[in-house]
Amino acid sequence: MVPHRRASLGATLWAMACLLVAGLVAAPAWAVAFPQKGKSIQVIVGYAAGGSSDSAVRILASGLEKELGVPVVVVNKPGANGQIGLTALAQARPDGYTIGTTNFPMAVVSYLEPERKAAYSRKSFQPLALHVNDPNLFAVRASSPYKTLKDLVDAAKAKPKSITVSSGILVDDQFAILQFQKLAGIQLIQVNFPQGTSLAFTPLLGGKIDLFAGNVGDILAQFKAGEVRILGIMDDKPSPFYPGVKTFEEQGYKVYNSSSRGYALPAGTPKDVVDVLDSAIKKVVATDDHKRRMADLALTLKHLDAAEYARYWAEYEMTIKELLPLAKE
Repeated sequence: MVPHRRASLGATLWAMACLLVAGLVAAPAWAVAFPQKGKSIQVIVGYAAGGSSDSAVRILASGLEKELGVPVVVVNKPGANGQIGLTALAQARPDGYTIGTTNFPMAVVSYLEPERKAAYSRKSFQPLALHVNDPNLFAVRASSPYKTLKDLVDAAKAKPKSITVSSGILVDDQFAILQFQKLAGIQLIQVNFPQGTSLAFTPLLGGKIDLFAGNVGDILAQFKAGEVRILGIMDDKPSPFYPGVKTFEEQGYKVYNSSSRGYALPAGTPKDVVDVLDSAIKKVVATDDHKRRMADLALTLKHLDAAEYARYWAEYEMTIKELLPLAKE
């Protein structure tokens, strides 16, 4: 009887071992122990609080908290047109608990432009997701004499280098201004706001600058309050957020420009962790609540997952390499 019992016990243990191995092999990708309870995820925003980039991150962060079950904290690290934030992201531990914003074209320009001496390259990051594609626009304060792009162009030609416009260095706003100047045959005086366009609102409304060059998502509140007039939007179709506002194309200027905004992780972040965050973002951006909150701020959703965003990033880099020489002319 004893040998029989031993044989039965051995068979039972073998069967249990086989079931355990089978269970481990079949374990789904989301079974990775991330994020851990009691820990929080930090999202670095390379721009000042209050702008459209910051607002979009905060909306996504609130959705991720519900989806992941841990706090998602937004940390603003403004300066050098986003470069300070990107440097902090590149130097962070690649464990999934630090995410950073990647605003194009600045994120790409910063490491392609030698003079910026960036401490990172594209290989320093793991692309995570594209979130927003935000067309550029020109706006003036409500009391401005410029009611159309033609008014602006006529004034700029009558008195060259007399009109000031908010901008940044090698950011989407500057590329938009350069394209328009070349097409219209004018030259504006650019006033740089390296910590973000949200800091240009007060000078604009106070009459310190004449023209605001920003994005569709930047200025909805001021538009609704009647504080600004939008002269045109640089897209191939009118914006649903600004009824009655014409595109540049509709006014005779074929200028199209936008800021695309996404997220990345430090290079070396484990694939299982990337997959968890990738999946969570995909679920959040698909919810009606997220879509509504983004629309309330005139933010145009354009989601790409991690693999799609990696391809988009590589293609975008090629485009910027071609445009950089023009920006230096």
